[in-house]
Amino acid sequence: MQQQLHTMLTLQDQINTVVNSDWRGQNFPWYRAIWVESAELLDHFGWKWWKKQDPELDQVKLELVDIWHFGLSLELQQGSPAAVAEKMQQVLAENHTAAGDFREDLEAFTLNTLSTKQFDLAGFAQLLNDVDMSFDDLYRRYVGKNVLNRFRQDHGYKDGSYRKTWAGREDNEHLAELAEVLDAAAAGYSEQLYRALESRYRATEEALA
Repeated sequence: MQQQLHTMLTLQDQINTVVNSDWRGQNFPWYRAIWVESAELLDHFGWKWWKKQDPELDQVKLELVDIWHFGLSLELQQGSPAAVAEKMQQVLAENHTAAGDFREDLEAFTLNTLSTKQFDLAGFAQLLNDVDMSFDDLYRRYVGKNVLNRFRQDHGYKDGSYRKTWAGREDNEHLAELAEVLDAAAAGYSEQLYRALESRYRATEEALA
């Protein structure tokens, strides 16, 4: 777990640096992004008592991954990836609580986020438990989304020249397909996934040339 945490923290530091080389000095309100994402998360889970709603669990997990991005960024404000990974691993290793009421746990997590303006790691771990999302699943999904974000930035996302749809499919579909055939536990998994996506993208561009 600590190695996976270190990998994710390093990747988050890298993508934040691509967006803004002095991202730590900017002191962005990551906590605000977390509570806004939490509201979107609750919508996907369902909260309206006046209509039938079934939790959209895949969307719920995607929103949790988005929150994780911002949480990692907040944690990285406290130190290096290695030091932060060790601290986070200790908190996660101590979290063995049973699944609870997701809506109430999400509200408690959001309240802690707003009151402290920090990442409630224990509260986030509880949310993972509530939807039966393993840490390995979080890792795979996070690395995939990070790779896609980096790929988009490298190919003109910031200036608007990149198009998410190529070869008749959205880039996240290409990514998901490639991730299925790669070993997420392998060393250098994120780079393997990036290279595979890059190779497919270039082949498509060459075919159109």
